[in-house]
Amino acid sequence: MQQVLTAEQGHILQEERRLLGDLQVALARLDAPDADLGLIGNALAQLEELFLMVVVGEFNAGKSAVINALLGGDYLPEGVVPTTSELVLIRHSDAAQQPGADSGMAVRRLPVPWLQEVNLVDTPGTNAVIRHHQELTEHFVPRSDLVLFVTSADRPFSESERSFLQQIRDWGKKVVIVVNKIELLTAEAEQREVLEFVRRNAHELLGVAPAIFAVSARLALAAKLQGAGATDSSDWERSQFGALEQYILDFLDAGERVRLQLSNPIGIAAALIAKYQDVISQRQALLKGDFRALDDIDQQLAAYQNDMRRDFRYQSDRVDNVLYEMAERGDRFFDENLRITRIVELVNSERLRGEFERRVLADSSRAVEHHVNELIDWLVERDYRQWQAVMEFIERRSLQHTDQMIGQVRGDFDFNRQNLLKSIGRSAQEVVDSYDREAEALKLAQDVQRAIIQTAAVEAGAIGLGAILVVILNTTFLDVTGILGASAIAALGLYVLPYRRQKVKAQLRTRIGDLRRRLDTAITQQFESELTASVQRIREAVAPYTRFVRVEREKLETLAADLQRAEDEWKGLRRSVEALAASQSPLPS
Repeated sequence: MQQVLTAEQGHILQEERRLLGDLQVALARLDAPDADLGLIGNALAQLEELFLMVVVGEFNAGKSAVINALLGGDYLPEGVVPTTSELVLIRHSDAAQQPGADSGMAVRRLPVPWLQEVNLVDTPGTNAVIRHHQELTEHFVPRSDLVLFVTSADRPFSESERSFLQQIRDWGKKVVIVVNKIELLTAEAEQREVLEFVRRNAHELLGVAPAIFAVSARLALAAKLQGAGATDSSDWERSQFGALEQYILDFLDAGERVRLQLSNPIGIAAALIAKYQDVISQRQALLKGDFRALDDIDQQLAAYQNDMRRDFRYQSDRVDNVLYEMAERGDRFFDENLRITRIVELVNSERLRGEFERRVLADSSRAVEHHVNELIDWLVERDYRQWQAVMEFIERRSLQHTDQMIGQVRGDFDFNRQNLLKSIGRSAQEVVDSYDREAEALKLAQDVQRAIIQTAAVEAGAIGLGAILVVILNTTFLDVTGILGASAIAALGLYVLPYRRQKVKAQLRTRIGDLRRRLDTAITQQFESELTASVQRIREAVAPYTRFVRVEREKLETLAADLQRAEDEWKGLRRSVEALAASQSPLPS
């Protein structure tokens, strides 16, 4: 900004530089694309440049003709097809120079006095055949301090012009509308009708009533090319160009140009803040869905554990029932065999022992092992199915927003989130695919057996699970020979035997009950350990997703507060700039 600034203008300028820098940092944290970050960089650079007036409109509306008339010479080509194929920056020079290039734009340097204070830009038509022409125009408009919008009197406000004006409105630019080729409307009533149509639509599109000038750029340039006294000619009077020229060259004095130039970053900041506040809102809405998904996983895992514990009781009760039935058979065995009438059989301890193992122990050891193995298979199968359920849930969540454009910005947030969900899904799939249920069951069976053996105080690895029962029941508490020796029976006779029978039955039930509790404790502890490990594996697999969602929520909350604070500060600057305008002579509207 090459004008001499007042103290208040200088303060506003410094604040704008600071806030633009802060906004650039905030948008970078939101993964803003280079194009948006470049707008801020351009706004900072533009504060150090001359006032920038950009001329836009459809091709064949007469943009180049209007510029030539303002410059007073036939400098830019005109035609019925798109003639401006690129952005053309027009600067001042003491003498006309050959066209060159600067920062990727064509540059014309002309000896036109008013270009010492204003840079002028001619743009491709907004509906140019080559698409990138329009894109260049739309990206350059935010850099402008004043937009001169040229439409044609014979087809004012086409659909593409309306769309383009809406984009200009979003940037909060000062717009002057030029209705060119007014000479095509010979009747004053037609001219008034067209101007009213333009005025009504412009106010509707822009939300304000812009300055509107009806001109004939062709007649104005023809008059100027006639030389001295051109402004007194009939062509000049018919062109109605004088009001537009006076507005641009006289009414846009240094103070007004400074005000508009200070307003430019405010419009850019307001548009970008609104855009990325929407981005934040959409991301926060997406994260709410992610939090609900995590809550759903937690609820699924809680339900899974509840279901497993409920079903486990049924599985473990089957082991318990085997021992309960063995105790019942033991009672019947002693009732039938520990009688004085069977004294001969009782003396034969080996036969008695064999009969006890056949009728009481029977296949209890195999039944216990069978039910424990079924319990293990059930546990492994449920673990496997739960992994599958989580994998499918994560995959559905991943696909739900695959094609969503978040606030028109697909940055690191969306990329990281999608990759994270996919990686979790892949991890879960790998677990499911590599799940060797036989190996898992064997490992779990070994763990359960080890726990049971240790609980039963038998040396680990010495015998199998089924053999534990035989060892405990035969060697620990059912040495029938010791209890019922032949000499004892002969001595104690009828009085002692019933007592010994009840005592042996009670002892058998006590020992089996103790064994039931120890088996139940061992199996339950192992079950809880495996269940906890299963849930923990799932939580660890989902943990990166959980951390990402929580970190992003905190980050977005911070950025939302930063943008809200920035919006308030920019609104304060806007009020300061408007106060500058109020202290100056009002311009025509």
